[in-house]
Amino acid sequence: MFTVATKLLAPSKLFIPHKTFSFSSFTFMAAATFSTSDAPLKRKLSPTKIGTHNGSFHCDEALGCFMLRLTNKYSGAEIVRTRDPQVLETLDAVLDVGGVYDPSRDRYDHHQKGFAEVFGHGFTTKLSSAGLIYKHFGTEIIAKEVQLDEGHPDVHRLYLAIYKSFMEAIDAIDNGINQYDTDQPPKYVNNTHLSSRVGKFNLDWTDPDQSFEKENEAFQRAMALAGTEFLDSVRFHVKSWLPARSIVMACLAARTDIDPSGEIMVLDRFCPWKLHLHELEQELKIEPSIKYVLYEDERSKGWRVQAVAKSPESFESRKALPSQWRGLRDDELSKETGIPGCVFVHMSGFIGGNHTYEGALAMARGGLKL
Repeated sequence: MFTVATKLLAPSKLFIPHKTFSFSSFTFMAAATFSTSDAPLKRKLSPTKIGTHNGSFHCDEALGCFMLRLTNKYSGAEIVRTRDPQVLETLDAVLDVGGVYDPSRDRYDHHQKGFAEVFGHGFTTKLSSAGLIYKHFGTEIIAKEVQLDEGHPDVHRLYLAIYKSFMEAIDAIDNGINQYDTDQPPKYVNNTHLSSRVGKFNLDWTDPDQSFEKENEAFQRAMALAGTEFLDSVRFHVKSWLPARSIVMACLAARTDIDPSGEIMVLDRFCPWKLHLHELEQELKIEPSIKYVLYEDERSKGWRVQAVAKSPESFESRKALPSQWRGLRDDELSKETGIPGCVFVHMSGFIGGNHTYEGALAMARGGLKL
């Protein structure tokens, strides 16, 4: 491949092997050059090779290639884009092409007849090549990011959470699985999700340059986008999701100390709580379910009482604040409720406010009774 690559450059320049484009065999890495005086460095580098198909690409193989290169085994690997079986056979790993799923040989295709692999752990969506890479290498990638052993319970929690919130949609979209079971047409078009945005990197039919060079450059940009968003998700879950889960779990455990009903929870420190609450209620089999969550509004130093939604995606509350309170404010609301310090109740009843914790708790207790 260096013969082809060097013809593209001045005679005194060569491509670094692990940062090379070689379009005759559809291999590429980020372009970089060094002078011929650096040739000993070139000979020392013999990176592993990851294969995927050339031609139009999707999010799953772009992300799968990116994730593989985060592992110890395939760090710095070259990407080889081809459908030639003889070339694929020589490569260290192959994904999304080749018709073989065999983790023992690092073969991760999902198009072959009879393939029905799923992530497990309660998930039933058929995997794409990205899902296969995540299934087999996800804990290694996460453990490196959080700097824990792969067997640590937090690594496993993150592994499941990232699949649910990020990876599963990529698997489903690539395999043509609808998000909802319905015969009704969608009410709007969504072309802004990650899979769609990655797909837009494919060369447009009107582009005058349809060369392998342009195609591979586009795939490199697709890898960068998919990989950046994957790492953003991992780092969000490490930095924000996991600490928030611990806070919600502790507050949920203390719910009967707040009110004997067990239906009111108080956050001793504000954090994103909605998804955690629903998941922990299911995981811990909490009955009765939480109806109201109280937390301090740090801007106003007042307190909020928020009705819990029926599901994380729903706008409908399990038990909205009473209809006779909705839309009222300040003294008028305090007079109606008989509770001092009231600030407001939203017109939909999903949230209200009080100047004090005691007042917010009284509003929540009143909401349970009415």
